[in-house]
Amino acid sequence: MTAQASELLIHQGQELSLCETPLDDYLASSGRHIEFEATSTALWRGYVGTWEIINNRLYLVALSSCMLVDNKHTDVALQDVFPQYPEGLFAHWYSGELRCPRGKLLNYVHGGYMSTYEEDLFINVQIGIVTGERVVVNGKAQEDAPQGYAVAASLHFGKGQ
Repeated sequence: MTAQASELLIHQGQELSLCETPLDDYLASSGRHIEFEATSTALWRGYVGTWEIINNRLYLVALSSCMLVDNKHTDVALQDVFPQYPEGLFAHWYSGELRCPRGKLLNYVHGGYMSTYEEDLFINVQIGIVTGERVVVNGKAQEDAPQGYAVAASLHFGKGQ
């Protein structure tokens, strides 16, 4: 599997790469069948969510995706998928640990979210509420190592593919 494009998390005024997919839990348990279109091998889930922690609560505040609507590939946003929550959706369904890699790249793995960076910020969430955080230091990268989370290669699909 190709390394996957990350979600985005806004936390304490910083934009962080988020190597978890909290929306998947909602999609699996909600009974709603939402079929996003994969546009790249680096985005098999078919969407990128922007998440924000506000007052220790996790919210989905933006969504970028493509869906098949009336036999046409159509770009969709949060308000198209969740029209009742155009400003953001509280992630009450999510319990787990969010991983945000930080720093320079130590080891690139061309699969999922398995690459290793200098440190990881882990944020514990229970039913949408942040219950704790911890930082794990994974090592010191070489001076010329790439900074920040990135996908090294992917195949992009055109609309209609």
